[in-house]
Amino acid sequence: MPKSKRSKVVHMTQVNKKTKEHKERLFENIRECIPQYQHCFVFSVDNMRNTYLKDVRQELSDSRLFFGKTKLMARALGHGPEDSYADNIYQLSPYLRGTVGLLFTNRPASQLLPYLESMSQDKVDFARAGTVASRDFVVPYGIVYATGGEVPAEHDVPIGHTLEPELRRLGVPVRMDKGKVVLEEGPEGPQEAGGYVVCREGDVLDSRQTRLLKLFSVCLSEFKIKVVAYWSAATTQVTPVDTEAMDGVEDGNDEGSD
Repeated sequence: MPKSKRSKVVHMTQVNKKTKEHKERLFENIRECIPQYQHCFVFSVDNMRNTYLKDVRQELSDSRLFFGKTKLMARALGHGPEDSYADNIYQLSPYLRGTVGLLFTNRPASQLLPYLESMSQDKVDFARAGTVASRDFVVPYGIVYATGGEVPAEHDVPIGHTLEPELRRLGVPVRMDKGKVVLEEGPEGPQEAGGYVVCREGDVLDSRQTRLLKLFSVCLSEFKIKVVAYWSAATTQVTPVDTEAMDGVEDGNDEGSD
């Protein structure tokens, strides 16, 4: 019996896999940029956000920015003196680990470094699962307010009663009292924290914690760009800048494009 067309499943989220041609094009594009620009920067990104990265691309429209497999980018630069595509540029390869990219530009480091630092200021967003909490967040006992105690009660409003079921589903011991959501103390009595602990500084956040943080409009994810090291054609030297950004980072294989 022939299959019914009505039962056909159409995947709307299909993503085309990076082909060998795409990878080789990235390899060639990186090599083409080496003689065209005076400087090559290796930069790391904390809490990647495409919106903020798009702003960086627009501001640096006279430069070229690449993301791709770190091993592929390292191969394009070279692994040693014998296959280095330019004098000593291979010395950038050890810095290609983790969430990093390459930036080719004619702007001097004295101009670019302060700019990237300014681009990292006040760029906060809701944390995603796997993010390390930058601080504690505790919801105080009593009436639950929209920001969970982030601002004084006189400047806040009680959280909507429609969120009470979701808070309970997420493990927060709340109940309705005279039309308001109230956080109860546990059977063991009030905790030393003075409320319900959503996260502590240093916690690796899970999806439940990130959902609670978003419900209370708490942003713990800070977008940052840090220059790890750069190479200059004039001196043919590699200058380390912020090598601490590489601490604890393993080799990455994330794919991307310029």
